[in-house]
Amino acid sequence: MTGIVIAQTTIDDEEQAKALARGAVENRLAACAHIDQPFTAVYWWDSAIQTAREWRISYKTTTERLPELEAWVSKQHGYEVPEWITLPVTGGSEAYLAWVVEESTPRSAG
Repeated sequence: MTGIVIAQTTIDDEEQAKALARGAVENRLAACAHIDQPFTAVYWWDSAIQTAREWRISYKTTTERLPELEAWVSKQHGYEVPEWITLPVTGGSEAYLAWVVEESTPRSAG
């Protein structure tokens, strides 16, 4: 295990997707965030099958920062029950993984 995770959520508005991605990076909750092209989601909600156009946001962060990222996304997200899935990163280039750790770490004042 690397201590790095990919956390994912989806949202039905492109501008909100950009705000969720940018805000997490600005707050150093994630080193980076990718926004996938829109796709069609089909799911159960309110006892009926729903269809929506959504964007997936994938955050690269550390397991240490994950709880704070999850809390921040939950607060900023417009869905009643936002998707929140985490995937462990089991390997990768040492340089990239070190970059994720560095860029997910809050800067000290001074």
